[in-house]
Amino acid sequence: MSRTISRMLGLVLLSSLAISCSKEAIEPAGPGVGSQVADSTSATRDNNLALGNPSGAKTDTKFYWNYLVTKSQYSLSYHRDRGTPNWVSWHLSSAWLGSTPRQDNFGPDNSLPSGWYRVSSSSYSGSGFDRGHNCPSADRTGSKADNSATFLMDNMMPQAPNNNQRTWAGLENYCRTLVNAGNELYIIAGSYGKGGTGSAGYKTTLDQGRVTVPARCWKVVVVLPVGSNDAARVTSSTRVIAIDTPNDNGISTTWGSYRTSVDAIEKATGYDLLSAVSASVQATIEARVDNGPTS
Repeated sequence: MSRTISRMLGLVLLSSLAISCSKEAIEPAGPGVGSQVADSTSATRDNNLALGNPSGAKTDTKFYWNYLVTKSQYSLSYHRDRGTPNWVSWHLSSAWLGSTPRQDNFGPDNSLPSGWYRVSSSSYSGSGFDRGHNCPSADRTGSKADNSATFLMDNMMPQAPNNNQRTWAGLENYCRTLVNAGNELYIIAGSYGKGGTGSAGYKTTLDQGRVTVPARCWKVVVVLPVGSNDAARVTSSTRVIAIDTPNDNGISTTWGSYRTSVDAIEKATGYDLLSAVSASVQATIEARVDNGPTS
């Protein structure tokens, strides 16, 4: 009798183990490394120069008019004798955005080559021009270090207050609404020419001639859905916003009225924008003037 009971208990135990193993075999995989890798829709921080180096800038002091400065937050071409960037290029996705407040710690970039004049926070004082960000503070709110980097003076251009605080700010805010809608952006901004009109009138230079006041301020925005391999995903239907504004305090507050083509900005500056995108796609998107929504 005891042998029979022992055999029956053994059979029950074997059956329960088989059921347990069967359940383990069909258990759906929980969140882990595999599921994270498969998720291609997660926003990431990507290469700020993924769409190209517009002027072929180099980190070589011989190229003082086209000196490449590379930071994790943005890349730029700096002109030593103008005291401003020729252009600044940055990537914008939700991965760059957080809750860090504006630091307002304007200051010189001490990483510039030894012996070069460093534009300071007071270089624009009393000029009637704002210290106008190229890469905006509000595009880099993931950490204090990220936000502080936007206040380095080699990210600034002398900008008419109404241009900086109204027209330019309007496009910056619109760009972040595009990110909130599930997009990632590549943005290149810069300036060219000499002489602008701020709140204290027309000027060509500031800081005893060390900082050139530009005549025009421009920006190019490439809009993509969140993904990877970004340069290859730019197609002839990709939305590209380009504006070219006068550096004048009498400017319209509506940024959409200053839309132009990338080709026109290239002609004015001599740059090769979006050079990492295929030539056939560039030919289409750079000739087109955006007519999409502005808010």
